[in-house]
Amino acid sequence: MKATMSPDSSADVKTSPHIPVLLSQVLESFSSLEAGVLIDCTLGYAGHSAALLEAHPRLYLIGIDRDPEALAFSRERLAPYGERVRLLQGSFSELLPALLKQEPVAGVLADFGVSSLQLDKRERGFSFESETLDMRMNPEAPLSAYEVVNGYSRERLEYLFREYGEIPRARQLAEAIVSERKDRPIESARQLAELGKRVLRGKGKTHPATQMFQAIRIEVNDELGEIERLLDALESTQPTGAIVSLITFHSLEDRLVKSRFRRWSRECICPPEAPRCTCGGHHALGRELSRKPFVATTEEQRINPRSRSAKLRSFRFAVTGEAS
Repeated sequence: MKATMSPDSSADVKTSPHIPVLLSQVLESFSSLEAGVLIDCTLGYAGHSAALLEAHPRLYLIGIDRDPEALAFSRERLAPYGERVRLLQGSFSELLPALLKQEPVAGVLADFGVSSLQLDKRERGFSFESETLDMRMNPEAPLSAYEVVNGYSRERLEYLFREYGEIPRARQLAEAIVSERKDRPIESARQLAELGKRVLRGKGKTHPATQMFQAIRIEVNDELGEIERLLDALESTQPTGAIVSLITFHSLEDRLVKSRFRRWSRECICPPEAPRCTCGGHHALGRELSRKPFVATTEEQRINPRSRSAKLRSFRFAVTGEAS
């Protein structure tokens, strides 16, 4: 995949408080777009969207985000594009199905990572140093990390840490949390991070509590459910010729996207145990733009260490009558 625009040459990307990950790769994945509507399901601080609007003058953008602070920033940032931009607050899994039916969708973009600003603002409760325990992408959502940590049973916490954090010592970690909160609630992310450090004793540069925070954040924001519902909406609608580019940051997310894209690309839908094809083939919904995900260059990883785990996968739905 050849980059068509460097991060420094994109539309005022330097003014954003968040560095858009894999920007040149995202631009290249949508390089064939000429006109139509691009839906950015995770608008954030509009780094990707601003660059795409600049690169494609006939493109219209619908930006979605749960975070009102991010939307307020992006509304000002994208103001120069006038009527080419429409911003919506809410969950993309709730908004996307109707949009796919109403709009001439040419592309769908989602960056499933937490923005740098959300991570760095301690009052949001995502940081290991935060004095609060929140982790909600939508500050008005009913469930926060505080309720998960202080209200979930040991068994449920163990499940989250094992399934969402892939933590080998999930049981010990859950037991430590339950023991800690007996005397007083765990009220800060800092306190929780210190507990995780004692139990998990990680190695290397990665904070020992990283996977624990990931598991809790996934639960609070229903992140995997959101991705599943996005993929379901695309599969049921199959927007003709649309390009879908999705950025994941850990194996659970990437597994969901990879599995679905591979299934959509399959010509034969017979069960694996079938001795021969009886379905007739020609069932592919489109094609993956690359079998392997695109990752950050060494230079991008140096500038933005949070890009190290990012993976971009892209899929293009077939045009009616077109061979996939």
